[in-house]
Amino acid sequence: MSENKQKSINKKLSFQTKLFFRKYPSYPYLLKWTFICTFIGILIGTTSAGFLQSLNWATNFRENNLWLITLLPIAGFLIGLLYHYYGKDIEAGNNLLIDTIHQPKHIIPFRMAPFIYIGTIATHFFGGSAGREGTALQMAGSIADQFSKPFRLSVAERKILIIAAVAGGFGSVFGTPLAGAVFAIEFYLIGRIRYNALFPAFITAIIADTVTRLWQTPHTHYHINTIPTISFINIVYAILAGIFFGLCASAFSQLIHKTGNIFKSNISYPPLRPLVGGIIVAFAVWAIGTTKYIGLGIPTIVQSFNEQLPAYDFIVKMTLTIITLSAGFKGGEVTPLFFIGATLGNALGLFIPLPTGLLAGMGFVAVFAGATNTPIACSMMAIELFGIECGVYVAIACVVSYLFSGHNSIYGQQVIGEAKYKHYSNQEGKRLNEL
Repeated sequence: MSENKQKSINKKLSFQTKLFFRKYPSYPYLLKWTFICTFIGILIGTTSAGFLQSLNWATNFRENNLWLITLLPIAGFLIGLLYHYYGKDIEAGNNLLIDTIHQPKHIIPFRMAPFIYIGTIATHFFGGSAGREGTALQMAGSIADQFSKPFRLSVAERKILIIAAVAGGFGSVFGTPLAGAVFAIEFYLIGRIRYNALFPAFITAIIADTVTRLWQTPHTHYHINTIPTISFINIVYAILAGIFFGLCASAFSQLIHKTGNIFKSNISYPPLRPLVGGIIVAFAVWAIGTTKYIGLGIPTIVQSFNEQLPAYDFIVKMTLTIITLSAGFKGGEVTPLFFIGATLGNALGLFIPLPTGLLAGMGFVAVFAGATNTPIACSMMAIELFGIECGVYVAIACVVSYLFSGHNSIYGQQVIGEAKYKHYSNQEGKRLNEL
């Protein structure tokens, strides 16, 4: 074949390709993000699987060697030293991810992933009260952002990449990919959803969750035994429960920030804060005489769906979690919020005539919804975890909790896209910690 003929064929193919993409403009977008999301989804899913299995091992080892709890203050001091000398630029955690989505600057340091992993495993290994979502999100975000330059992403595309990573981290660590995708596009901007990240978020969350499952990493299963017929009076009861959940979420969000400020204002040397916090938590566990309120608390959450628990369970868990995280230990707030919400719902069963399991399930997601301002994601999460039959009840609880939690959040860097109430419309565009 002559050179001129080859050039003619190449030119014709190039023209046909351009014509095809003009006719179907979504194809380049779909191909590009499918490749990127598949790649980072595999990495995030594998990372989440390793993290969850490590966390299960740490929890089981601690429960079989309870003397380790006495070393919690020392573990806290070492975590404090690690972050004080080598991790100041990543200490903001999930708030750093939110900042990067709104105003991308430097690439998120990769060391965020190993630092938060080590800090979280140590917190659980020695008996702190913390969760796991913060760890999953931070590992996912820091890993994904390393590929911003190799993939030659623009500023706008880099924002989408971080959102997709959050979706993958959340979806894979809880086994709820649909909720993970919606959470990622809902959590950083209150009251508004940007749909340009919807496809990457869903693809990444689904792939990451699938990969985590392929690594044979188990997720906890919850079951609501009885769901009553929807009626006017039952809707009223659901609204009433939602109010309690929202007030609880608001109290948690405010107290965790205020307690953190107390530690900072009274202890100037950061590594000493988790040392003091560790002493308080370790002593409290000894005084209470049970470990049900430390770690993730999964067994108690499961119990709350099936039997009546002490009405004070949610208060004790809230207190220990606030002290643990405010002092500087690592982990997340979400699983403790599941515990707090489920046990609060269980307690509400003493005077709200809805099935205990349903109230526990409503609280499980509704307190989380109020504390993170993500009612849609939390409603979807309940449907993924408990089944579609509870959908109306959990949606009511999540929305009411969202409204009654006010402009508060565990994420101080959340931006008000659209105020919950007309009175706060002049605050739109501000971060919650600026109010």
